[in-house]
Amino acid sequence: MLHTHLESSAAVWRDEAGTPIATAWREVVRIRHDEAAREDDEVIAEVPVALVYNRISHAVMMASPADLEDFAIGFSLGEGIVEHAHEIHTLDIQTHGQGVVLNMVIAARRFAAIKERRRHLAGRSGCGLCGIDSLDTLSAHATGVRVDAARRLSVAAIDEALRQLPHLQPLRNRTGASHAAAWVDGQGRILSLREDVGRHNALDKLLGALARTGQPLEEGFALITSRASYEMVQKAARFGISSLVAVSAPTSYAIEQAEAAGILLVGFARTGQRVAYSNAERLDLTPQAATHPSAIM
Repeated sequence: MLHTHLESSAAVWRDEAGTPIATAWREVVRIRHDEAAREDDEVIAEVPVALVYNRISHAVMMASPADLEDFAIGFSLGEGIVEHAHEIHTLDIQTHGQGVVLNMVIAARRFAAIKERRRHLAGRSGCGLCGIDSLDTLSAHATGVRVDAARRLSVAAIDEALRQLPHLQPLRNRTGASHAAAWVDGQGRILSLREDVGRHNALDKLLGALARTGQPLEEGFALITSRASYEMVQKAARFGISSLVAVSAPTSYAIEQAEAAGILLVGFARTGQRVAYSNAERLDLTPQAATHPSAIM
């Protein structure tokens, strides 16, 4: 079982009830027509988050300071640093100046492997290939994983999830500046959702949450509120996710990776319309409405 320790100094990122603070208030000038008025506005919080393995700094990402345990686990799994969550023996979350440090102790054989491709990076908000310094390294970074390509996905389930999605993104609804990644079951019910200022971070947090709870992935799909990049397809493949649905477009390399991994990749997802970019034969076009409410974890 993963041991997590939150340093007392990290309370700066939590309110009095211990709830993570993912937003900040700033004075702004709001202009409507020809009138300007000063008022307080809620904006999304973004802080540097360092991921440290066995006392060696591996990456610095810009992220929202919430669900950081999920982020640490999901990043480690999605990047192939560990194959199973139990290979992270301990996780300490500490503040350091204006940022957060995620100190992890991982299995010795996993640490030996990451030293071979050790990266020091200053990540933008969700940078998935930062620090990979050559095309040869990029090629070696590919997973070679193939998921269960027999699983079908109903367009009705996609529509149902899209209907629920706007009501389950509190951070976006308050700030307008976050991405979300959700796990949806075969009936279109959103079972888990994570938000972050970075799209890759949101997916990492979702993967971490799924790993911690042991969520079965035999049926369902991942839904992301961004474009689908190569890195996001790669993370999905590593995790055994057979279908990835994005509200925006995929990149050409993402499509190639989805084909290679056997992933059904859907983009431009809107209620009643969508575009399938790979493995389209696995889409069930039956317009059958889902009837189950969301059960967020």
